[in-house]
Amino acid sequence: MDTPELKKIWKEKYQVVPKQLEKIKKIEAAATGFNANIDAVIKMTAGKLAELIAQRGLSLAQLEDIKQTKILTPDDVLKGIFKCFKNGIAEEWITEEKDVYDWMDKNIGYDRLQIGGQGGIVGNALATVGIKSVFVHTNSLPKLQADQFSKLDNLLSFDENGKILPACRIDRKDDVPLIHWIIEFDKNDVLELEGQKFRCPKSNRFIATYDPLNLKLVTDKNFINHVHNHPVDYVVLSGFHALTANNDGEKLINNILPEIKTWRENNPGCIFHLEIASTQDKIIRKAIIDKIAPLMDSMGINERETIDVLEVIGEEALAEKCRRQTTSENLFAGLVKIKEKTGVPRIQLHMFGLYMTLQNTGFKITPEQNLNGMMTAATIAAAKAGTGTIEDLLWAHGREVSDVGLIEADSLAWATGQNDLAQTGIGRYRRWDLIVVPTILIEKPVTLVGMGDTISSLSLVAAR
Repeated sequence: MDTPELKKIWKEKYQVVPKQLEKIKKIEAAATGFNANIDAVIKMTAGKLAELIAQRGLSLAQLEDIKQTKILTPDDVLKGIFKCFKNGIAEEWITEEKDVYDWMDKNIGYDRLQIGGQGGIVGNALATVGIKSVFVHTNSLPKLQADQFSKLDNLLSFDENGKILPACRIDRKDDVPLIHWIIEFDKNDVLELEGQKFRCPKSNRFIATYDPLNLKLVTDKNFINHVHNHPVDYVVLSGFHALTANNDGEKLINNILPEIKTWRENNPGCIFHLEIASTQDKIIRKAIIDKIAPLMDSMGINERETIDVLEVIGEEALAEKCRRQTTSENLFAGLVKIKEKTGVPRIQLHMFGLYMTLQNTGFKITPEQNLNGMMTAATIAAAKAGTGTIEDLLWAHGREVSDVGLIEADSLAWATGQNDLAQTGIGRYRRWDLIVVPTILIEKPVTLVGMGDTISSLSLVAAR
């Protein structure tokens, strides 16, 4: 079947999206944690990057000499930006150095502030699509951070006395703002260094994080107790990626496990979802997979995170293969290995142009519901890419799916021996259900911040 015919088929399938959005409004409650912060977003041009590199007096050899992905000096910030720019990839590096924070504040600045952290971003998204009550975890909520939450009465958090209020109206005056730098760059921008030209292959971003509370997984007991004692339909968790082994990260993970287990016991009908994020510390990355993932019903990963996980489950060769060729066929092979290792009933992988979900047969969300949820998420993600927000949920509705998505879907169909997978979106692999959706791509995205978190969470709650 040729591309125009496939596009016509998928355009018809996507017509279900408005109905799915109406179904979401029937969901009673969701909770998101643990990390919420302020994102300082800036578009970094190649010219500005070259200026900063010259200011620091860094050579090309020094930029490429990366001994660790923890930020110890301003030079490490530039090394991270350059690596992500050159390869068109997204990574998050962490610093505990106040001097580095001050340097970024003075020399990088920001174009705008917005809510950050997987917990904060997902909280905004779930409230915007109309879930009746969304409880968002905040270990810091001064006015500057509260201002970044959507101005919605269904997006809730806790003031200093434990009172439930719309998150945007809370001002815990003694709390310190938590600010992360989101440094975005554009596809085809060209950086010239020492006579060489580096063309950015894909629009993406580098995140430089200075966050003393989320680095220590500081939790709000009011949120913890509320989820213990009140039923919710979905719990979406992330933020563990900010931990480090040197700062008792494994101990902090062990400390949170009993809380998650109690939530599960008290909410037997709830779906627990883990959003994997760029985790630089391999010990923590392995602890997340070994200890937290087995407690989850669902998990979300992107291309980079798939490679990261493969590295810590004994699949280094496959990780390198995915790194060299980030195709649907290779990533799916990685997804299968991760599914086997973790036993998580449902795992969704989002890559450029294509989403794929591998789940246990008989899971509480059917393949057809998953397909509908993934198309809904793809539509909203395109709206976010095109406008910078998801407030106009149907902004991209009616647009055609991307050629690259169809190519990747067809490649996966061939690799799995299911000739009609690119047409139907639903198939089988071994003992599991396989669901794939070619997505709507925006040529010049306004923002990519929080895109994966938006995709994973909305695919889940819109699967109804």
